[in-house]
Amino acid sequence: MKIVTGQLGSVAPGGRSAIWAATGRLGGHSRPPFDELNLASYVGDAPEDVERNLQIAATSIGLATTNLVLMKGVHGAQVLIVERGGPVPDVVPGFDALVTKSPGVGLVVLAADCVPLVLADVVNQVVGAVHCGWRGLTAGVVPAAVEQMRLLGADQLQAVIGPSICVKCYPVPPERVLEVRAGLPAVISAAACPDSEVPCLDVGAGVRAQLAAAGVSPRKVQTLAGCTAHTAGLFSYRRDGVTGRQGMLVRL
Repeated sequence: MKIVTGQLGSVAPGGRSAIWAATGRLGGHSRPPFDELNLASYVGDAPEDVERNLQIAATSIGLATTNLVLMKGVHGAQVLIVERGGPVPDVVPGFDALVTKSPGVGLVVLAADCVPLVLADVVNQVVGAVHCGWRGLTAGVVPAAVEQMRLLGADQLQAVIGPSICVKCYPVPPERVLEVRAGLPAVISAAACPDSEVPCLDVGAGVRAQLAAAGVSPRKVQTLAGCTAHTAGLFSYRRDGVTGRQGMLVRL
């Protein structure tokens, strides 16, 4: 998968909009095992290759790398309000969601099986980026991001969900089922797994359910196709172990 771009909001000249992009594995400069378009500086890749890849990603939404703010997710529910970029691509540790009202700031979520998600209210000029795996579901990072955006004035949210691991590729041990089942029964599936004795998690379904519960209309949610685990053009930690990270970017 190469970079896919899109726009939320008005396409008329001068109209308000948000631009988003979803990167894949192809079209970058990193060498194995991070080949090719790895955007993460914290996985062991050569810094100069990551920088060149970030330049490609930033250009896809019309920005310089100095306007990007990336998160290094910790599978929690902490949300950071971003006001500006830094002198270099800014990697923020300890947060799994970023939101901003600042035009010209690009928010970036990185993932390699977890769900990357971007949100936008183009009328009220608020955008967000969210990293969500099974721990993020149980922590409530999606509703936390939506709530913070609403506190900044958003009331007409749209969402784009990037590629993540599919339910058939995500068997889990019984103890994990107990952690997830109480609040998110929709993400548990036995029938979808090759071995029906082993339950599987559908994190994407959980994200969509939490968006709907937070008041984001399913008609305003777009899900990009592709399972990270069985798509060669996407990074997958579960499949490869040592690997890179694809990203989703959004800007006003």
